[in-house]
Amino acid sequence: MNPTSPGATVRAAGCVLWRRSADGEVRLCLVHRPKYDDWSWPKGKLKRDEDALVGALREVAEETGCRAEPGTELPGQHYLASGRPKHVRYWAAEALTCAFTPTDEVDRIVWLAPDAARARLTRPQDRPLVDALLAVLDRPRPATRPE
Repeated sequence: MNPTSPGATVRAAGCVLWRRSADGEVRLCLVHRPKYDDWSWPKGKLKRDEDALVGALREVAEETGCRAEPGTELPGQHYLASGRPKHVRYWAAEALTCAFTPTDEVDRIVWLAPDAARARLTRPQDRPLVDALLAVLDRPRPATRPE
């Protein structure tokens, strides 16, 4: 099926963008979209034939001004958007550098503690991604062997 045909699933991708505060606590980045007056994760539609992870990092850069290091893929979401099925893939991504500039698409970003981020997210379906990220960050890292 042609990806632009009326019944085609809209492919999108984004990240649960995180960083550590000065005191070492996890902070999550939410974006405010004035068109919908909502708070969500940075995400967007994929370009034709674009790899989902590449698209997720592109959307993070466009919406937040952050360059990010991708990590584990998190649970995706399936829902109807404007009457069409939509599938969004998400990754955990650590923000390395950020220089946010407001745009018509995203006019504000906030960095919040996990509980505050969960409360601020507009769509209830976005909230489980907070716990999915925290589970990934709490996993012990494999021991590295000296060479």
